[in-house]
Amino acid sequence: MNTLEGWIARPDGMQRGTVHVSDHIEAIDVDGPIVDVPTDGGPRILPGFIDPHVHGGGGGDAMDGPDGVRTLANYHLRRGTTTLYPTTITNPWRNVLTALHGINDVRQAQQNELLPDLPGAHLEGPFISPNRLGAQPDEAVLPTPERVKAILAMNVVRVVTIAPEIEGATEAAIRMAKAGIRISIGHTRANAETVQAFVDAVREAGGTIGFTHLFNAMGGLGGREPGIVGACLADPQAHAEMILDGHHVHFTSFLAAHAALQDRLLLVTDAIRATGLGDGPSELGGQAIEVLDGKATLPSGTLAGSVLTMDQALRNAVKVGLPLSTAAHLTSGAAAHYLGLNDRGRIEPGLRADLVTLDADLHVQSVLTAGRNVPGIG
Repeated sequence: MNTLEGWIARPDGMQRGTVHVSDHIEAIDVDGPIVDVPTDGGPRILPGFIDPHVHGGGGGDAMDGPDGVRTLANYHLRRGTTTLYPTTITNPWRNVLTALHGINDVRQAQQNELLPDLPGAHLEGPFISPNRLGAQPDEAVLPTPERVKAILAMNVVRVVTIAPEIEGATEAAIRMAKAGIRISIGHTRANAETVQAFVDAVREAGGTIGFTHLFNAMGGLGGREPGIVGACLADPQAHAEMILDGHHVHFTSFLAAHAALQDRLLLVTDAIRATGLGDGPSELGGQAIEVLDGKATLPSGTLAGSVLTMDQALRNAVKVGLPLSTAAHLTSGAAAHYLGLNDRGRIEPGLRADLVTLDADLHVQSVLTAGRNVPGIG
């Protein structure tokens, strides 16, 4: 049994104590009051980060097959991500299916490897609007019954991004929701009324609704045209992703969204192959991109994913004024709740021992995944 001593993230603050772990959290001993800000430089103990939207990292990409999935998973594990969902990008349909097979191969073998937990894949493309591609290649297709059947037969997709206005979207979303897949609205030009009708139909089928990288590839919020953003912020049940890298969303917009969504806002990376490799040329979905000063763009200047990691997203949230315990929820607990992962996302006895310790500057010192210590950190 291992022990971790330091400042433990609690639902309403940070508290000095010790966490006893095996493959799960055995017990917690606390000493002293709960505070907003730790009063000394001891380790900060947080739930392992959960990233439901990550394309790549460390030179690997989810579209590469098993080796690429392992590369990106290992890279993000060493930055505190203990659960992740490898995410596809819009490509020819056969390439998407091949990528999903590769993700499933790694998922089925993960018990024998030191990797983050991979509950499944996020299918970000190709069921999106061809008129709101963002940095996705122009290979969008409709979610026909045959394509949905193929997805369900693989039993690897756990989140799907879909544009409500495309032909067949509602019927496809209902079928996938009944199979337990989270339905995330994104890459869309739908109006608020179309979004609401779609959301109502999915919820009637028992589905859970999210929004993919809020504010990006969906237009903005206006007084007379609430759009997708307005539909999201007005929904008392919806969850929403956000890329908090300082490029995709203004920090004030982040704070506004957090004020509306509270514990239903979850930070994601949308990280790409180039993450961790520094500035220079790279690619996304077969398209040439350039990373300059930590900002990835297509030649047109369109943002092309990010080079963000979850530990940096946490630091950014704290930098703009959120308490560390709140930021910890945005990088772990919120996603666990959205995705139905009831065995993680908090530090409580009986849950998986997915933990990250940070120094006083919030840089990763150590990572445990199901109680196994990840070597070579710090």
